[in-house]
Amino acid sequence: MYDNGVLISGASIAGPALAFWLRRAGRRVTVVERAPALRPGGQTVDLRGAGRTVVERMGLLDTVRARCVHERGLAYVDAQGRRVAEVPAEAFGGEGIVAEIEILRGDLAEVLYDATRDDVEYLFGDRIVAMDEGADGVDVRFASGLRRRFGLVVGADGLHSGVRALAFGPEPDFVQPLGMAMAFFTVPDAVGLDGRCTMHHVPGAVAGLRPDRVAGRAKALLATHTEEPVHRLPRDRSRALLRDALSGAGWRTPRILDAMDRADDFYVESIGQVQVDSWSRGRVVLLGDAAACPSPLTGMGTSLALVGAYVLAGELAAARGDHVAAFAAYERVVRPYAERARQLPPGGTRGFAPTSRAAIAMGRASMRWMTRWPLRLVAARMFAAADGVDLPAYDGLRPAALRS
Repeated sequence: MYDNGVLISGASIAGPALAFWLRRAGRRVTVVERAPALRPGGQTVDLRGAGRTVVERMGLLDTVRARCVHERGLAYVDAQGRRVAEVPAEAFGGEGIVAEIEILRGDLAEVLYDATRDDVEYLFGDRIVAMDEGADGVDVRFASGLRRRFGLVVGADGLHSGVRALAFGPEPDFVQPLGMAMAFFTVPDAVGLDGRCTMHHVPGAVAGLRPDRVAGRAKALLATHTEEPVHRLPRDRSRALLRDALSGAGWRTPRILDAMDRADDFYVESIGQVQVDSWSRGRVVLLGDAAACPSPLTGMGTSLALVGAYVLAGELAAARGDHVAAFAAYERVVRPYAERARQLPPGGTRGFAPTSRAAIAMGRASMRWMTRWPLRLVAARMFAAADGVDLPAYDGLRPAALRS
């Protein structure tokens, strides 16, 4: 079957955002997602800087605000649960460690899906297994056996992108592991977090809780240093690795570990960064984490996905069918932003999860001084990366350009 439209792999953030803009430009769009449905919940993500500007241009900012998780700031606690360092959400003009607009990843994905579901074809529970590019399109074979041809294919399928593996090469050529495992899941919160994202450190590991939109629930984060590819391990083995790393930790950590075994949304990842020399090959192009994952430590992944989707759609509209010119222009605009986004916070993974008690104490001191001179200047420059791109105004993406 021939379809001169665009096939997008991935229905998290980047994929539906691109589908939104492509439909506004009048393109036919299909999104394929290997999960059987949208993935609910997930950890809270920041909507800041240029990413927030993109959502505002979509006309979805009020919808997003209505689903925000309202956080008062970030707090470090000791084994007894006493706050030993804190940064309020209003620090750095609401663009600091905790942004003014925080939303669960699953909620943001649902907002984007709802905005596109009526005029975008979604194929859930399927994935691309083969691609063969010809002069006028890409023949695609899906795991379900379905075969179709598309004018363009976009890999918006994350750190472990299947499209990237098929069109560009094996994952180790592009993914730089950072030697850390992170797990996310929902836990009961009978005590209440008082609106704060709260973290407790032990040497080499960290346990954290963030508020949920639902009363009596919280989103848990566990992290530890490891070279094991935990995303490929059996769930019981990855859980055991996290339990061993946090054995004996104080605060609410024992209850978080107990809840981990019962969580039905447990997700674990070996975090890393992606570096691809060119984001396109022929009629295939990469977007979001598949192209330039900065890692969760930067807080920039969501903004990068939204900005990349807007610019890619805009350049395709401006190029009037010349995908080669569009892909080159997209990369010229977004790559410098992606390079700034990949800058890790001071200390990298060891700054996030210090490996000694002395380093933990230094981290707490840095947090206490972050809003004071001179550390405030350093932190402000780091957070300013979210605004580090001039977003063009594309005529082809104006609402009047939407065609059936």
